[in-house]
Amino acid sequence: MKAVVYHSLNDVRIEEVAKPKISADEILVEMKACGVCGSDLMEWYLEKRAPLVLGHEPSGIVAEVGSNVEDFSEGDRVFAHHHVACLTCHYCRNTAYTMCEKFHNTHLHPGGFAEYFRVPEDNLRIDTLKIPENVSFEHATLIEPVACGIRAVTKCGIHQEDTVAIFGAGPAGVISVALTRLSGASQIVVGDLIDFRLKAAKKFGADMAVNVQKENFTEIVKSATQGRGADVVIVTAPSTKAYDSALEVCRKGGTICVFAPTSPEQTVPISPHKLFFQEIKLIPSYSTSHLETRTALEMIRNGKIDAKGLITHRFPLSNAQEAFNTAAHDKDCLKVVIFNEK
Repeated sequence: MKAVVYHSLNDVRIEEVAKPKISADEILVEMKACGVCGSDLMEWYLEKRAPLVLGHEPSGIVAEVGSNVEDFSEGDRVFAHHHVACLTCHYCRNTAYTMCEKFHNTHLHPGGFAEYFRVPEDNLRIDTLKIPENVSFEHATLIEPVACGIRAVTKCGIHQEDTVAIFGAGPAGVISVALTRLSGASQIVVGDLIDFRLKAAKKFGADMAVNVQKENFTEIVKSATQGRGADVVIVTAPSTKAYDSALEVCRKGGTICVFAPTSPEQTVPISPHKLFFQEIKLIPSYSTSHLETRTALEMIRNGKIDAKGLITHRFPLSNAQEAFNTAAHDKDCLKVVIFNEK
């Protein structure tokens, strides 16, 4: 079968790989669509593991069912989560599912950017969902990224009177705008470098969209909050400058959500003195769990998340390199989806 094999961001190849064989407790899914995630573009994150098949936002049709599988049948339309927790360890008992060792060791095989992928027993049992008929395969690729946003926004504990500042208006930023608006925030201010994405942020509910190269984001947020600063700051841009600015924008007693990683060698100087006396809370939010994926699917199904508005580009599996180039470099772009032309 054909699969997209990542060697580097500029070397994405279509290669023939073995079609996965399933055990009695697994299923084989024919991929129909799979989203390109920002993490698929982070060379520092991927270079040590290359070559590999990426793709962790897939949807498809069940092509084969193991003899012990009871809840799924051939022809079912499904989303499968690439990571699942054990649900029994210390981390899981404290609802820190993404810190579970099994969470990091479970994967779809060989990955979502392939004509077929195998769903292991644990992934099937814990976080494989049937897609309703009114949700397209393309729209179902947004389940995982929307679920990540749900987890982050929930951890921030947004209240109705809150002003939320969001750094970055890429797919994660725009999803954060939509979810923050649904959470009842009174003001949402978004900063980015790209006007196309800022316009998208406005469509998804931002009150103010600021090009940070042309305007002073900190001053605008402070002006909108009588000088206090934002109650919640969500950083979706993997930039140390964004984190520096987040510390300036956050009010005393406020919350900064770390929602985008930088490369390991990059650091941001933080004053414990400032954190202590201003009681600023730092809340990281990495990935998502089986709890949020179900909520995400329901929000896409009932139209609370405008899935159609998030997807701007579509490419067949055979044009994967162009899909990656677009996601990485096209300024008039939000979510890129790769589809199986079979």
